Amino acid sequence: MKAVIQRVSHAACMVDQEMTGEIGRGYMILVGFCKDDNEKTVQKMVEKIVRLRIFEDENGKMNRSILEVNGAVLSISQFTLYANAKKGNRPSFIEAAKPDISRPLYEMFNEKLAHYVPVQTGIFGADMKISLVNDGPVTLCLDSKELFQ
Repeated sequence: MKAVIQRVSHAACMVDQEMTGEIGRGYMILVGFCKDDNEKTVQKMVEKIVRLRIFEDENGKMNRSILEVNGAVLSISQFTLYANAKKGNRPSFIEAAKPDISRPLYEMFNEKLAHYVPVQTGIFGADMKISLVNDGPVTLCLDSKELFQ
């Protein structure tokens, strides 16, 4: 499982010119899954994400979590996080989980996050238009294989 987390002051997702999700302060998360991911992977990643201390405290230090600042999440499915561009110029996505595996994991990810913070989403597999104001900018890339193995 991979997640790209951007600290935002605003983020929104449009599909076919209709808003599917919009948040103020919080995280815009691009999330992708591989065939080895499971509920345990998702739970660990959710716990890591909600406890990350990347919001500033009263001294300007990144020392507060999304929980402490009452933030929200805009969650966007993103299979291209598993792109492999080692050979040639056309990326391979063979490592990305197929939709029958990744869709339930994405839904589970959002449900588990929603136990902690408000969650808005894009539409799985849709052509989405994402807009955001990256706060900082602060962007982190998390890979479950690096974090939990």
